[in-house]
Amino acid sequence: MDFTTFSIYKPKMEYRRFGKTNKMVSVITLGGMRFKHSSVEPREDIPQDTLDQCRDTVQKALAQGINLIETAYGYGKSEHAYGRVLNDELQVKRTSYFLMTKGNPKTAEDTRILVARQLKALKTDYLDFYAWHGINTMELLEVACSKGGPVEELLKLKQEGIIKHVGFSTHAPLNVILKAIDTDLFDFVNLHYYYFFQRNKAAIDLAQTKDMGVFIISPNDKGGQLFNSPQKLKDLTAPLHPIHWNARFCLSHPSVHTLTFGLPVTVQFDQINGIFPAPSPLSAEDAQIKQLMDDQKLLDPYANFDAYCMENDPSGLNIPEILRFRTLWKCYDMKDFGLYRYNMFQEKDHWFPGNFPTKENLQNINLKNCPPNIPLVELIEETHDGLYLKKER
Repeated sequence: MDFTTFSIYKPKMEYRRFGKTNKMVSVITLGGMRFKHSSVEPREDIPQDTLDQCRDTVQKALAQGINLIETAYGYGKSEHAYGRVLNDELQVKRTSYFLMTKGNPKTAEDTRILVARQLKALKTDYLDFYAWHGINTMELLEVACSKGGPVEELLKLKQEGIIKHVGFSTHAPLNVILKAIDTDLFDFVNLHYYYFFQRNKAAIDLAQTKDMGVFIISPNDKGGQLFNSPQKLKDLTAPLHPIHWNARFCLSHPSVHTLTFGLPVTVQFDQINGIFPAPSPLSAEDAQIKQLMDDQKLLDPYANFDAYCMENDPSGLNIPEILRFRTLWKCYDMKDFGLYRYNMFQEKDHWFPGNFPTKENLQNINLKNCPPNIPLVELIEETHDGLYLKKER
């Protein structure tokens, strides 16, 4: 395919207005986190197999009608790989796609330095979308949005035309996301939301009132490793694949504009086609699937306890997530996903925070916040026994 004239191709892809940015973006975004050797330094040294993978992925994504490409400074070689593939290898016309990258500089000076470095890596003189990467805590929100700080500097770069639109990405608790949206500093937000994690619906609704673009992070991986779905889940969403149905669920909300697919590792391109048309609201058939999915929670007496009343518990346990993994295991046979995510808790970091339930941590749980009919400690211990993988010393 000649990528200088690929607009004549008529894929099944759909497009939505990305909020106040007024950009019509594909409802599927090409994510750039998972290229081979991406974390190996130096980041500007691109091995041939990484380059080949990136080129193949970009070619297939463009042919599919994807027009939004996403990366981040924190994704290692990704920016450099995209820079070479888009400009040197394929020579794709810059105005035929939108480019989003991210970074989390802590000062205005560092912001200028980092953005210049990213522009050089991506071989472009402007960025369509730039997100402050990882507003995951109130403290980071204050750092990012401080007077004379990094977000203020990004907005200056916007005035200069170097960045067209400024947003933020987040893995934060809902209250942090709502506060960040309420600053009115941002044009778009990248957050988690999918069938198996609906906590952030209020943030999506608030973003809609402010006409912000809404970008859904990792619906196929963090959304349940749907590319590795158990047979029970496939049966529940039939005739759709779980990837198709979850995407249609997300896109049934008109205020959701695009979902990032971590191609090609987490989903293959032929799995995109079953998503369209993506009705909003859900079609009768999709709503019937949703009812079947919802009914699975009746299989366990504690599955509907979301434990959000236990957020920020003094034990340091991420109790809502622990119990969510238990529900997915008990009601949907998604134990493999639980094993994957449960063991990613980070006791001293903000990307996926949570202690493991040691005897001391269990004793520190504030049970006054928990309904008396919920055997919380027993549920946590059951989940830990079933999902924790002992780490080799």
